[in-house]
Amino acid sequence: MIEILATLSASASVGIRVGMPLLIIGLWQGSHAWSEFPILSRISPSVLLGFLTVWSLIELFGSKKLLGQRLIQVVDLCFAPFVGAIMALAVTSTNIAPNWLIALTGGLLALVLQLVQVGWFYRLRGLPLWAVFLQDILCIALVLLAFSAPWSGGFITLVLLWLAVRSAKQWYEWYWQK
Repeated sequence: MIEILATLSASASVGIRVGMPLLIIGLWQGSHAWSEFPILSRISPSVLLGFLTVWSLIELFGSKKLLGQRLIQVVDLCFAPFVGAIMALAVTSTNIAPNWLIALTGGLLALVLQLVQVGWFYRLRGLPLWAVFLQDILCIALVLLAFSAPWSGGFITLVLLWLAVRSAKQWYEWYWQK
């Protein structure tokens, strides 16, 4: 059960930001961290570190402006399912389920959370600055909780899923009212 919650927490962090969770795990676990990731192990660690650092900085600073939010959301929406699947596979250390099921669950969770962000972005015509800072904090917290406190990270992830379902219901009602 703890493995499942850790997997959900790591995938949810990718659903908020794509580059930052990979960078945090790579810096936290040291130089051999990316050798355990399914696809990222084929890329040179120095190139990967440079790319993830640049993309994380773009996510951090670019998300504070409206145009930056739009561009980041397009890229994150395209890559979130793949990175979510990679993170889900990287977090699990035992065979709790088939690898394809773990990757599918992690990728779909990351995609759902990204879609909810995009939906709120277009509904509100841009995310307020306090929400962007909350996203950054939540992303970092979920990555760290995936390894240190999977129960808490899993609980936060389930709350985020509940909020995603409530958002979808609210959008459905809003659509039919117009």
